[in-house]
Amino acid sequence: MLRRLFSPEENLFLIAGLGNPGRQYEGTRHNVGFDVIDALVQKYNIPQSGVKFNAMYGKGTIEGQKVILMKPLSFMNLSGGPVQEMAAYFKIEKTTNLIIIHDDIDLQPGQLRIRKQGSAGGHNGMKDIIKRLGTEQFLRIRVGVGAKPEGRDLADYVLSRFAQEDRAKVDEAVRNAASAVAMAVTEGPDAAMNTFNKKREQ
Repeated sequence: MLRRLFSPEENLFLIAGLGNPGRQYEGTRHNVGFDVIDALVQKYNIPQSGVKFNAMYGKGTIEGQKVILMKPLSFMNLSGGPVQEMAAYFKIEKTTNLIIIHDDIDLQPGQLRIRKQGSAGGHNGMKDIIKRLGTEQFLRIRVGVGAKPEGRDLADYVLSRFAQEDRAKVDEAVRNAASAVAMAVTEGPDAAMNTFNKKREQ
């Protein structure tokens, strides 16, 4: 039995970064969601509480707001199960208090896009989350990893690592995404969208 970290009645945010478990996947394009969670853990000193609902998780606060951080361990294509179970257990209001962070090949390396709803856009992890939650209305932060080169297998591409120049851009984006999470939970998603969706357009 999982001891409740917080009362379900409290105003909690659930923040999930998507990726694949295992050392062989660290630093790959598909794991930038995990990277953002790691950045939040480090920046806000959020202790990890172990593994529940097939996810690594931790509880803490971001700028005074209570949060649960999680990294599903189900592999990318089955991310929906852990997210749905954690959200259900803590009675997370999905449309306002759930944030999903994931990679996006339709954005340039280092570019961020924050949206309050939308389709999966071909991302299998997001497809499974939408299917399990039964809604597309939840906040997502997309981190650009660059388009797949013509003729290259998509699975091979997203499981590959960045060139040095792109890695520097993505590391900056990971830091920006962590800041966007903090702004979203304290000032609201519109503030985060207005600030971070424009950064690479300037």
